[in-house]
Amino acid sequence: MERTVAMEEIERESMEFDVVIVGAGPAGLSAAIRLKQVNPELSVVVLEKGSEVGAHILSGAVVDPIGIDALLPDWRSDEAHPFKTEVTDDHFLFLTKEKAIRLPNAFMPPLLNNHGNYIVSLGNVCRWLATKAEELGVEIYPGFAAAELMYDDKGAVTGVITGDMGIEKNGEPGPNFTPGMALLGKYVLIGEGVRGSLAKQLIAKYSLSEGREPQKFGIGIKELWQVKPENHKQGLVRHSFGWPLDMQTGGGSFLYHLEDNLVAVGFVVHLNYKNPYLFPFEEFQRFKTHPEIRGTFEGAKRISYGARAITEGGYQSVPKLTFPGGALIGCSAGFVNVPRIKGSHNAVLSGKLAAEKIAAAIAAGRSHDEVVEIENEWRDGPIGADLKPVRNVKPLWSKFGLAIGVALGGLDMWTNSLFGFSFFGTVSHGKTDAESLEPAALHTPIDYPKPDGVLTFDRLSSVFLSNTNHEEDQPVHLKVKDLTLQKASELGTFAGPSTRYCPAGVYEWVEKDGEMTYVINGQNCVHCKTCDIKDPNQNINWVPPQGGEGPVYPNM
Repeated sequence: MERTVAMEEIERESMEFDVVIVGAGPAGLSAAIRLKQVNPELSVVVLEKGSEVGAHILSGAVVDPIGIDALLPDWRSDEAHPFKTEVTDDHFLFLTKEKAIRLPNAFMPPLLNNHGNYIVSLGNVCRWLATKAEELGVEIYPGFAAAELMYDDKGAVTGVITGDMGIEKNGEPGPNFTPGMALLGKYVLIGEGVRGSLAKQLIAKYSLSEGREPQKFGIGIKELWQVKPENHKQGLVRHSFGWPLDMQTGGGSFLYHLEDNLVAVGFVVHLNYKNPYLFPFEEFQRFKTHPEIRGTFEGAKRISYGARAITEGGYQSVPKLTFPGGALIGCSAGFVNVPRIKGSHNAVLSGKLAAEKIAAAIAAGRSHDEVVEIENEWRDGPIGADLKPVRNVKPLWSKFGLAIGVALGGLDMWTNSLFGFSFFGTVSHGKTDAESLEPAALHTPIDYPKPDGVLTFDRLSSVFLSNTNHEEDQPVHLKVKDLTLQKASELGTFAGPSTRYCPAGVYEWVEKDGEMTYVINGQNCVHCKTCDIKDPNQNINWVPPQGGEGPVYPNM
């Protein structure tokens, strides 16, 4: 099975499989499981850049079990499953600076109902799915980042190359250099998550986003707290919008009460915001001080922190899924239902769909071609049925602001639920998130309060809780294409928004010898990809560091 191939003058070991899957998230693991369910003889490998399965997984998360029900119908009989807390109470709040107005559940569109869903650690869900995959014979390689794609002479994807280890800061191999491996497959599934580096390349190479709306994103920041028993109500779900964001900036919060007196609290800011002085991390810290919220955390202990970008474009922004030799699945494609704040159920369903079509293609003797059945069928299945009725919620909010936009979005969801149509058709998203940022001269700096170290915190102490680590003696994995442009525009025109939108304090503008110098603290990076999305000039490119590096989330 093993042989040696020459690639870029480096001799690499190679392994061949029927299917290579990049990413051990819900989509990738579900695809692996379904492939082996359909045909146990298929050889399947899953690559995971985190040090272990689940290490890089972060989500709210309230999970709709529709995906797991379809993939593993008997999962409830498995005592080891992670779905321990069913939603028992569902609150929607509109926040002003001092008050919280609860919206009656009867007014909310039925598709926003969370009863029957589960509050979970999505990382633990992935760990559980990984055991199911390995029981079926799937090979899972954690600590290996897929760094490059391989193509045949016809332009079809034939595999991936894992990242070289032991490259020093100067870009040269060090004494511990180990070349990456080539993993070859009849088909390659890309389930890297949001704004994956390989997915970006594939979307550009095969024009997969042609005829689609621009993909939209949010930044989600999350903490996990151990709270006092009297402040805990297992199964309670609370979502809010409004303060501390202004009426033109999209976003909101979640507060989920899990088992064992654990509460997950998070804040999402839509990345199409205009004001370069906006500081998503600080908005999250301010949110926790609201009179309706802060009581939950009296006498509590913060135990985890993390951040992750979220795909928000929805139905009209999903790129073409298939290309010669493979397909995009999960958040690499952008299957998040924004008003429901859920995407893992669709990730599971997308992995299952792709697996079934690819297994059939292999059974028919096909390989390295385009399995167009995946692209042709997803909109008519459960994923399309989930995303189409909510397709206008995000663009209406963006166009009309919170008060009018949310009201119109609610009306649109009601008409879709009751009558199966929208008065608005399909609304355009317009600009990309990078293009949405406005020059600093049009805005006023925001004065954020200093953290108290009890309820509110700074970024560096927060990153410490994410267990993030990167080997310092390696090339920085955050690539700035043009430093002159960065200084003139990112700093000069936009007042350095990267120093604020990054939830890990990676970027700094520092005066050195009378000149402003761009400092990149790559060791802090929690792999959220916000810089790759929001930089106004698209001048920052996120690529994977050495395999196994980044955050290690134990239960996020």
